[in-house]
Amino acid sequence: MKLLKTIFAMTAFFQLWGSGSQAQLKTGDKIPSFSLQDQTGKTFDINTVLGKQPLVIYFYPKDETSVCTKEACSFRDSYQDFQKYGAKVIGISADNVASHRSFATHHNLPFTLLSDPKNEVRKLFGVPKTFMIPGRVTYIVDKNGVIVHEFNSLRDGEKHVTESLAALQRMQ
Repeated sequence: MKLLKTIFAMTAFFQLWGSGSQAQLKTGDKIPSFSLQDQTGKTFDINTVLGKQPLVIYFYPKDETSVCTKEACSFRDSYQDFQKYGAKVIGISADNVASHRSFATHHNLPFTLLSDPKNEVRKLFGVPKTFMIPGRVTYIVDKNGVIVHEFNSLRDGEKHVTESLAALQRMQ
């Protein structure tokens, strides 16, 4: 029991120590303004889509890794469902533009991937790290820029898609 408490305490410490960010945004919070380069090298400003459509913003650790690839391909495979809800899907990681371009091309990803090399936007959202691994968190955002649902699971990348679709359906 004492060992278990120690492990939980260490996990909490590393999550706080490793995040270097503010508190994680939650349901009811308004998302911050930001702009990053997309996989084509163009600057994407979130303010150009706010007020127009719901957003699915998902943060993931790294292009071409096993869980991240499964997650991205699940978003791709359900892309028509997201379009039915009028939602824009946006993936964000610290990978550079060239990596995102290659990842999107390799897996035929039809949605926006944003490069956050300094983890500035990740920190704005307060996305936690677990043992120095960047977190995997998805935010469903309404037209007004307010988070209506968030889902955090480092291991279950594909569930981010089902959680997102369920949240979009509840918004209808």
